[in-house]
Amino acid sequence: MPRRYHTVTDLAARFARSVAIAGLLCLHVATAAADDKEFRPLFNGRDLTGWETVNCAPDTFTVQDGMIVCSGKPIGVMRTDRHYANFILELEWKHLVPKGNAGLFVWSDPLPVTGKPFTRAIEVQILDGRNTENYTSHGDIFPIQGASMQPDRPHPGGWDRCLPSEHRCNPAGEWNHYRVTCRDGDIKLEVNGKLVSGGHDSVPRKGYICLESEGGIVHFRNIRIRELPGSDPSPEQTADVDRNWRSLFDGLTLAGWKTHEGLEGRWSVHNELIHLAGDQPARPSGQDLDLWTEDSFEDFQLIVDWRLTGKPTTRAMNSFTADGLIRRDANGNVVKHEILDAGDSGIYLRGSRKAQVNIWCQPMGSGDINAYHKDATLPEAIRRACMPRTHADNPPGQWNRFVITMGGSRVTVELNGETVIADAELPDVPASGPIALQNHGDGIEFRNVYIRDLSE
Repeated sequence: MPRRYHTVTDLAARFARSVAIAGLLCLHVATAAADDKEFRPLFNGRDLTGWETVNCAPDTFTVQDGMIVCSGKPIGVMRTDRHYANFILELEWKHLVPKGNAGLFVWSDPLPVTGKPFTRAIEVQILDGRNTENYTSHGDIFPIQGASMQPDRPHPGGWDRCLPSEHRCNPAGEWNHYRVTCRDGDIKLEVNGKLVSGGHDSVPRKGYICLESEGGIVHFRNIRIRELPGSDPSPEQTADVDRNWRSLFDGLTLAGWKTHEGLEGRWSVHNELIHLAGDQPARPSGQDLDLWTEDSFEDFQLIVDWRLTGKPTTRAMNSFTADGLIRRDANGNVVKHEILDAGDSGIYLRGSRKAQVNIWCQPMGSGDINAYHKDATLPEAIRRACMPRTHADNPPGQWNRFVITMGGSRVTVELNGETVIADAELPDVPASGPIALQNHGDGIEFRNVYIRDLSE
């Protein structure tokens, strides 16, 4: 039968247990309060201070009612203004439209990879209503665009992607909470209060934090971060650092470029690319059909991604001597050779059509400073310096990246990571002027156009 009284010893023991429980509760509350104090806002609720647009339009990410509102267009990212290595990041998000797509990138590079709108990073998926055997809408984690990561659990298809242990995300129209812990290359994701996915041995493991726009209207709020101690990663494990790059293309419009009626039917923004049609209307007389920037530039470094879109066709084209002149036979006739030609274009520097970094399918490769190396009045050393050192082009239809450095009267051109023109002198090149994408009548597409000022 139940006891109807307690000894003094029983009462003392119960009192001690109650005190201990109360102490633990107070410790938990105090620890939680201390933990909260170590977090700081990554979004102030008023504006985008601390964030930088990478490859989006001015209204892709805006602030409304204490939230970051992402339109989903164009595909691209907005990133923090500095690197982070070890940290706990918390945020809330909700999709406004079913099956919306977005993402959170950690340890990201500052610029997109060649030909893509995405940076190298580890992505924490923010997706709605799309679940298959290989991916879910509940917190997948995976490396993108050259990053690497080992998933904490094997993927059914062998992918480097960790699928969540359970489905915990709320559907479009409802808020979700992510807690992402990143430490020394390990990443763990808690979805609405429970750990569900993770990875380890990530590279990079220090870099920018990005919010991704990928077609779906999505809201973000209550973004905060707590930095954690840890060893400093090696350069090979660290993302690139931004060097004050400025985008010259917002992914949706030709804002910042000079347009006029004569360009209609030629230049357009198509599929978030600057598109030059290969089947253009008849060429009007007296009109400049190249696409020029509104701004002028002095010393600069320029990034331009490009790909020729024409179908390669066998054509007889001019051939060139080793020192850059058009090759002629003993009778003075131009010596031609047959090549697979997919088109021709170029980049004009400082408002000068002579200072053109060429894009074409000649065996020498793209990057030559065409009008300079063909100028027989120039010294041979100058002409030779304007000829590519190596053929670095990818095949037609594939993306290529120029990095063009202009300082004073000298230019260096890198193509797909290879230096093809090294410190070539361009006599009489203007000290300042706009940049243009050349219209040679052939189909070509451009994206990821960035510039940084070297004049200061």
